[in-house]
Amino acid sequence: MLTTEALTMKNTLIIIVLSLFIINCDSKQDYDVIHSENWNKRQINLNAKDSLAYGKSYLSIYSQIYSLYQHKTHNLTAMASLRNVSDQDSVYILSAKYYDTHGTLLRTYFDKPIYLAPLETTEIIIEELDVEGGTGSNFIFEWKIPKNAPAPLFEGIMNSTVGQQGLSFTTQAVRVDQ
Repeated sequence: MLTTEALTMKNTLIIIVLSLFIINCDSKQDYDVIHSENWNKRQINLNAKDSLAYGKSYLSIYSQIYSLYQHKTHNLTAMASLRNVSDQDSVYILSAKYYDTHGTLLRTYFDKPIYLAPLETTEIIIEELDVEGGTGSNFIFEWKIPKNAPAPLFEGIMNSTVGQQGLSFTTQAVRVDQ
């Protein structure tokens, strides 16, 4: 039989665990709301911009990597960084499509073109627990730029921290429309 002191400690522990769970759920929800508003704020109508040059880029992303042997994987947080490297012109991202290891489309991140102002950056985050993409996931970005403007830069940054060990690496997109 538990003493009054033991019951009080048990109840306090339960309250702390539930509080942490609620805080974590709320922060994820807030991030998703902020991020979706971000795409909506960036939407633009490109019908009047006929003189833009078209491009398409492929970016490899790793939501998992192999660890120790072929049948053991380690989950990673992945960030696809979308960067406008022009200091004068906006760039227009027509689509950002995320595919899994087998080439199956998992999700499209926005339905209408978005813009990035000169030197602006935005990100797409694949959370560590989202392993749908597997070890060979990737993005296809379609974009338009003013003639003679530099192409946008797409980078993947993958990381994970377990205890005091950290792992991180990057990838860069390759243009695939030429």
